[in-house]
Amino acid sequence: MSAISAVLYREAKIRATNATFIFWDLFYPLCYMLVFGVGINAALGAPLSAPGVDYNAFFLAGVLAMASFGIASNTAWSFFMDRDNGIFYEMLTYPMSRSQYLFGKVLFNMFVTLLQAVITVGVARLLLHVPMRSDRWPLFLLAVAAGTVGWFFFYAIFALRMRRNDSFNAVTSIFYFVFLFVSSMFYPLEPLPRWFRLAALANPVTWQVDVLRYASIGLVSPQRVAAESAAFLLFTVISFALAIRALRQQ
Repeated sequence: MSAISAVLYREAKIRATNATFIFWDLFYPLCYMLVFGVGINAALGAPLSAPGVDYNAFFLAGVLAMASFGIASNTAWSFFMDRDNGIFYEMLTYPMSRSQYLFGKVLFNMFVTLLQAVITVGVARLLLHVPMRSDRWPLFLLAVAAGTVGWFFFYAIFALRMRRNDSFNAVTSIFYFVFLFVSSMFYPLEPLPRWFRLAALANPVTWQVDVLRYASIGLVSPQRVAAESAAFLLFTVISFALAIRALRQQ
């Protein structure tokens, strides 16, 4: 068994023995959409941002980005669990590189996120009649997977450098509030104050949400999507380099 396959197998075993992890990763974002999205859609009762686009269609991209964000945070948190039981330092002595260790974890993240996206989109189309651009499915799936990769490397930096679980949880809670709410996840940016728009446009969550929104329902201009895709790729590369550096210092 290769090093990456071994990491994938271990991550799958951890998920399979914890029903809470499975529910949180696969079904919690869908519950968020069915409760929050349906409620807001009923309250607005009018097209949002573009003719024929209701809040359920608008919010789908936000839900999937939220899932990428949350799954990446949960997987990065597992570094603390591995340190507590000693397996983390044991794994560093195994015949695999630090990059293989991180790639194994991030590949499992991608599989979980893609499965979650298929479930969420399927239910959204079946129950909420959310339209999808079938010609942009490859871009849509790529944006889902790439978002999880970038956020996992970002969170891994803090998980590897911090020694206290409560400190990491405090930091992730702050990130959750700032990154998610100062973005285009829940609302269109055009009517908002200029300072808020500028902050949101500098937020990697907005970059991922905009690409998903463009790929799913056609909102956002191609030029903006291209620029935000390049920015998110740069964010991912920098996060990976810093995560590898933090792992090599262990």
